[in-house]
Amino acid sequence: MIYHLAEAKEFISKITVKRLLNAMRTYWGFKLSLRSKSPWHPAFPFSISVEPTTSCNLRCPQCPSGLRSFSRPTGMMPMETYRKIIDELHGNLMYLILYFQGEPYLHPGFFDLINYAHSKKIFTATSTNAHFLTPENAKKTIASGLNRIIVSLDGTGQATYEKYRIGGQLSKAIVGIENLIAARKSYGHKHPFIILQFIVFEHNRHQIGEVKALAKRLGVDKLELKTAQVYDFEKGSELIPKDRKYSRYTQIENNKIAIKNKHLNKCWKMWHSCVMTWNGDIVPCCFDKDARYTMGNIHDRSFKEIWNGKQYLNFRSRLLSDRKGIDICKNCTEGLEV
Repeated sequence: MIYHLAEAKEFISKITVKRLLNAMRTYWGFKLSLRSKSPWHPAFPFSISVEPTTSCNLRCPQCPSGLRSFSRPTGMMPMETYRKIIDELHGNLMYLILYFQGEPYLHPGFFDLINYAHSKKIFTATSTNAHFLTPENAKKTIASGLNRIIVSLDGTGQATYEKYRIGGQLSKAIVGIENLIAARKSYGHKHPFIILQFIVFEHNRHQIGEVKALAKRLGVDKLELKTAQVYDFEKGSELIPKDRKYSRYTQIENNKIAIKNKHLNKCWKMWHSCVMTWNGDIVPCCFDKDARYTMGNIHDRSFKEIWNGKQYLNFRSRLLSDRKGIDICKNCTEGLEV
């Protein structure tokens, strides 16, 4: 979602007739698929996420990167892999997220990734814990043409912050944000659009007022309160806020915990987006963190062959008939009622 006029202008400036027609075909393909209960996709995704790296400096307890618990290979995305997907899709691609798992700024060629997408006039975004936003990296971020950056900051005091961002330093993250804002001012640019993201847990819920004040003081463009994802939520967790207003879960009969999602048999993400892991595997969405539903690898087949292949067709068919039966969908925010 585009939140700001300046950001909207940047996004609109990158729309071409071909990209617009592709987005329209995607939308109508989705609508006709819902009506017919049979998947039909006459276009390409107009938004994708790519994973620069699985490496991370923090050890967040609900993240495979933080837990070092991946069941899939880990590593850094080669430029060859990145260029392969961008070269095939750039004509239809409107939005590129340079993030899946890991900390993007740990990729030694991260700015080259942004620059390459920028040269193709693609709207780019990333997400970071801000620990590597040194003055130099902040300037490189502005110069790269990055359009949007999400900075995770889940506490207004070190004790609260490090309860989830284990190994992190709140002061370092705040300085990183300040460096980015200072660099943006020095260049006289309005990009990247800076979103301060605060994941609401039970232990930091009382700091929502404080983080609103902090966001205003820092001068970020938007503060976004995000509900926390908990893997084994059925068992309950001290991370889940007791105030259900800030939780994607709710208590049902017999003190059981359930997600506040009806899980209707539809998913817009399966028509307009996908994710590519660092090694070129194409997976359905950001909830498939271990790439268990790999649809193919970009080095073995073209993206077009993967996107229209039998595996993807079968997966979309299953979504239209039994979304509740797909395990990666159980925590999904698509259709979430919060």
